[in-house]
Amino acid sequence: QVQLVESGGGLVQPGGSLRLSCAASGTIFSINSMGWYRQAPGKSRELVAVTTSGGSTNYADSVKGRFTISRDNAKNTVYLQMNSLNAEDTAVYYCNAVVAVMKDRYSQYWGPGTQVTVSS
Repeated sequence: QVQLVESGGGLVQPGGSLRLSCAASGTIFSINSMGWYRQAPGKSRELVAVTTSGGSTNYADSVKGRFTISRDNAKNTVYLQMNSLNAEDTAVYYCNAVVAVMKDRYSQYWGPGTQVTVSS
């Protein structure tokens, strides 16, 4: 009953920037957290950044100082501003949300993924 719609991926040159967006829709009572994960070829999926309902944020060490996660609760939308991109950032990026469709009934949802490629 919950869908995540992503946008903003694409091809960018090293040193460039991209902004990813993810909007949640459907039957939503509340959202506990929203975040971004990524998976590069030959590597496991890793957490990139997450923001909780209390407003706290957490980042992978590899992106600290370069990426910024933000959230618009009124729109059920999360953003990821990515600056100073390098080849190691190339991956499929997945939006994630922990959503309650009824009070205290939480489930985890995933977006379909969007490709980010950093190359000359």
